[in-house]
Amino acid sequence: MNFLRRRLLLGLVLLAMAPCGRAGGLENITGKEAAQALRESLEKGARAALVRLGREDGYFANPKVKIGLPKNFVKGDRILRSLGQGKKVDDLVLAMNRAAEAAAPLAQDLVLDAVRKMTVEDAKIILTGGDDAATTYFRKATEAQLSDKLLPVIKSVTEGSDLARSYNAVSEKLVRFAGVKSDLSTVENYVNKKALDGVYALIAEEERAIRADPARAAGGLVGRVFQLLK
Repeated sequence: MNFLRRRLLLGLVLLAMAPCGRAGGLENITGKEAAQALRESLEKGARAALVRLGREDGYFANPKVKIGLPKNFVKGDRILRSLGQGKKVDDLVLAMNRAAEAAAPLAQDLVLDAVRKMTVEDAKIILTGGDDAATTYFRKATEAQLSDKLLPVIKSVTEGSDLARSYNAVSEKLVRFAGVKSDLSTVENYVNKKALDGVYALIAEEERAIRADPARAAGGLVGRVFQLLK
């Protein structure tokens, strides 16, 4: 978005933040109304994203969020497959994605709570921001808590995999001898990180869809706000 367009959008939203007498445009929408309309729309989009991720194959069958082995393990993957262990590798990849799918529904309460706590100022920043401004807000507001909440569920799914235990043993050596980042030190931490990336990636996808087609937004008011900003 160029500078002049950004200034224009900011001006329109500032008009939306204060009621005025004329009907039919942003100037007739109060900041409180615009914020509530945005909350409703983002809540709908976030729910849709989390439902998609939380069903079977929500991660595994979606190339945008599917969790594969870390890049550091590519060589190990080739060696295992050459030794006839390809099925175990595939089982681990499936287990990692199933763990993320099992954990995704737990994100809903935190994400929706962040929507409800959104202020008029937050709404103004999101409305005038880039295509992922709302997603950036969600990530900042929920990522730390969400990481803690998902980890036990992910661990309960992955701990049944023999190869997951091997992954952890290999990771420990990589961390110790090759300086690999500690977030790869266990399969649970790795899956947790990738699961979170998937959550915010699909929320961003829903957000871009709403901005591109305001008519699909929840409620007439938010559609009107986005349409006028568009």
